Amino acid sequence: MATPKASKTSAKPAKTAAKGTRPRRARDSLSREIIIAAADAVVQRDGLDRLTFQAIGEELDAHPTSIYRHFRDKDELLLALIDTLRARSYSGAMIATDDWMADLRAQAHLIHDHYMRYPEFALQMALRRPTDFTSMEFSIGALRRGGYGPEQSALYARALGQLIRSATSIQAALTALPEDVRDADDLTWQMDFRRLDLEQHPNIAWVGSNLPGIRDPRAWETALDLLLESIERHAPANSG
Repeated sequence: MATPKASKTSAKPAKTAAKGTRPRRARDSLSREIIIAAADAVVQRDGLDRLTFQAIGEELDAHPTSIYRHFRDKDELLLALIDTLRARSYSGAMIATDDWMADLRAQAHLIHDHYMRYPEFALQMALRRPTDFTSMEFSIGALRRGGYGPEQSALYARALGQLIRSATSIQAALTALPEDVRDADDLTWQMDFRRLDLEQHPNIAWVGSNLPGIRDPRAWETALDLLLESIERHAPANSG
């Protein structure tokens, strides 16, 4: 006797989850703060080039499309992440004291340390964000206490900000490079330096090994000292 065929209405066995997989996070369990924290984790572990909605989704066990409910695109997410990192570095740290020059120096080091803490974002942090107003307000306030008027306070605050960000961006960008690339660059510099024609570059030959490397922190400190000393020397509060 032939074996009867199974009825078409027979229930199919339920599919089991693939071994080792985890259930997706619910869409409504995400928030901007959770996504930003995951983006930060991806960048710190894998680098800024690997920051994608797909990578963030894997970090959160969430579908990448769910991130679009909170951020229009990667650029918007990146700016929000930069704002968060700045708030983490600056929040409550810029406090005015009775020493306006010490305040300017402390602010410069605070911003410099922030760039060096997150070197992957050196280029993106050049973009102006709302947090920059807090920094500018602090600089102008210090210069105002030093006796400078509106025009000079605005100009010197801008000059100080440009110096800090430009000098620090170079250091941060080099720090963000892979170690082997940095070492190769240092070696190339040393070899090129030794092969210089002394007749064409007599002044470089004169300073010799005293020429600091581009990553030497003394260059940044010296540039900052020169500008701050000039600001202090010309301050109306110190005249007369």
